[in-house]
Amino acid sequence: MEDTESPCVGCCVPESLLLGVGNPLLDISAVVDESMLKKYDLKANDAIMAEEKHKPLYHELMEKFNADYIAGGSVQNSLRVVQWLIKKPKVCTYFGCVGDDKFANILKEKASSDGVNVIYQVNKEHPTGTCAVLVTGSNRSLCANLAAAQKFTEDHLATEECQKAISKAKFFYSSGFFLAVSPASMMQLAKHAHENNLTFAFNFSAPFVSKFFKDPLDKLLPYVDVFFGNIDEAAEFAKDYNFKGTKAEEIALEIAQLPKLTDRRRVVVITQAKDPVVLVENGEVNLTQVAPLSPELIVDTNGAGDAFTGGFLAQLILGKPYKECVDCGIYAARHVIQHSGCTFTGKSEYKYKYNNVD
Repeated sequence: MEDTESPCVGCCVPESLLLGVGNPLLDISAVVDESMLKKYDLKANDAIMAEEKHKPLYHELMEKFNADYIAGGSVQNSLRVVQWLIKKPKVCTYFGCVGDDKFANILKEKASSDGVNVIYQVNKEHPTGTCAVLVTGSNRSLCANLAAAQKFTEDHLATEECQKAISKAKFFYSSGFFLAVSPASMMQLAKHAHENNLTFAFNFSAPFVSKFFKDPLDKLLPYVDVFFGNIDEAAEFAKDYNFKGTKAEEIALEIAQLPKLTDRRRVVVITQAKDPVVLVENGEVNLTQVAPLSPELIVDTNGAGDAFTGGFLAQLILGKPYKECVDCGIYAARHVIQHSGCTFTGKSEYKYKYNNVD
């Protein structure tokens, strides 16, 4: 394959080719001092769910600090990365639930400006989900309030706008986090993909998913064509499913061999930070080395997983080989970890074999 890129990557890519569903959050990020962490009982480099005492935090960041707003949530982040790489608006469509408030308007504006076609369900009883990001030096403390993001309901899929997007999509993507919100919605999309010979991709997302949401996960897995996870998540998955293997390659093979409804073999991708990316395709393991990055260039690794998945999906929907999908995933993750949050600057300059490591 040539080491080139066409002038317009997404010229011929149809709109709504990739459809994602997840938990939309507005990231409110600001540089603060240690006193803000103490005031809200937060720790540097930590991630927690908001409690009652944290409710004033979000507006305080807006009013007293020069806060940045970023369209967040794992699935939405990955779709934003796809759009950055594809360079054509509305290739990705996103479903999620927001409130009827100012934060929802900002969230929609930010996601749309990144090229994502958002079709939000609006819940008037709960505020839009937010994630406060308190930056102290090179540390980030995350405090998430899911709020309306947890209120997505299956009937939203039946709306005319959503049905139109579903009918156009050839690829579907969701994450383990959404199993805690609306497993019925995820199953409906997975079954649609199966019945129409389309592709359903799933990101395991967090180690707790297989422990606390094993029943809906068991029902979903036979529909999963592409499975993403990092090594920590994969290790927990292996424990909860009583796998024999403990190494990433062994776990990936066992995940690939779990029951599936079609003859098309499951593709499994496991990332290991700076260690090789594990890809199982057609029952065989392939390892891709990750080019080293100087530690002083690393700003924030929190968005690395979302970025990798976005890079992989961007090439997948273009029909590229899986090894190229992995290469692009590494490129996207490498770019994002040099910025704060899941953000990117300038135009994507991705070319195949960017991560050219023997």
